[in-house]
Amino acid sequence: MGAGTSQAQAPSVQVGAQAIPVVTETNAVPGGRAFGETRLVQPMVMVRAATGAERLVLQATGDFEGLTIKNGELTPGAWGEGFSDRRHPHTYLHEFMLFAPDILRDLPLPAHLFLGAGKGFVPFGTDDPMSRPTERFPVNHHLSQILERAQAMAGISVGPAKLEGAVFNGDEPQRPDQWPNLSRFGDSWSLRLTLEPMSGLEWEGSRAHVRSPETRDVGGVDASKWSTALRWDRPVLGRPVYAMLEWSQTQDVGAFTLRSVLFETQVSAGAHHPYFRIERTDRPEDERNPDPFRDQRPIIENSVLGLTRWTIGTLGYLVDAGRVWKIDWRPFTEASLIGIEKVGGGLFDPARFYGAERHWSVTTGVRLSWGMAAHRMGRYERMTGGEMVMPMESR
Repeated sequence: MGAGTSQAQAPSVQVGAQAIPVVTETNAVPGGRAFGETRLVQPMVMVRAATGAERLVLQATGDFEGLTIKNGELTPGAWGEGFSDRRHPHTYLHEFMLFAPDILRDLPLPAHLFLGAGKGFVPFGTDDPMSRPTERFPVNHHLSQILERAQAMAGISVGPAKLEGAVFNGDEPQRPDQWPNLSRFGDSWSLRLTLEPMSGLEWEGSRAHVRSPETRDVGGVDASKWSTALRWDRPVLGRPVYAMLEWSQTQDVGAFTLRSVLFETQVSAGAHHPYFRIERTDRPEDERNPDPFRDQRPIIENSVLGLTRWTIGTLGYLVDAGRVWKIDWRPFTEASLIGIEKVGGGLFDPARFYGAERHWSVTTGVRLSWGMAAHRMGRYERMTGGEMVMPMESR
């Protein structure tokens, strides 16, 4: 056996880390006053350990936002897990998935079968916002992704088609140190079909039913979820181009329907990476605590005061500034124009609560990364070189 073959069959461990210090200022806060803060967001350590020939892979991510943004990150339009207009911190063990990425590899079959179990990203919707160009999370995060669930999943790919499915616990975490409620494992399910007719061009369609996501004791309403998206990630006229158009919908059974349309793109020219995102997303307005950035918990009957629709256009610019002390430095600036309007009836009046219907937000920061190239989070199948690189990475 040659040296190259022996090396290919050897077990491997890849380790990486990242963090993003940011300064954000916006007037899209209760009362309409300008407000700013400095935070360290997305401090994460990622590990990918594999047996020989990657027959079995452990993919784990530790997220320390519970320490650095205990009270959330200032993010206009963000909502979920008891926060409003602040993105909530994710759990410390963000991902811990053990999976077999291709269990049929030794058989002369055109199909590839993969199986996985653990805590991670459910096969539904689009890529996690952490692995996309814009630092500021979109309003539709809770409509377009399902994460941090205990799941058992399986998938099969044949030619350009891939079908994935999972069963998992419906409850969302309510604090960074909370584990999934394992007594509820299997009360929710998801399916995702992906077609890749050519390298770098994908279409996905997803369907999920999530049992009582807002309450751990199954006392809340269920969520019926749909998603579809087109994703482009290949050169155009010699320049790397990433683009995605997505539509998602969540219907709280017996309550209301939330919809979102989002488009984002990034064009790379050497070390320069301009990007743009626009979205139009509905969100529920829950009763607030004395802290206007926090919602009333636990949820009580008729706690939703109305629906708002957020239209946000974001323009950003990132530069690869080089490597210092083995750390890649990528400074960026992004600015948003924000429109908020009332949808239907309800008691909530956004113009009164926020002081106006038009707002702005500016964020400046530096993406710091070390070690392994970041992967497309939530993908638990065979990896190719292109799939291990996120849109903001150098190509």
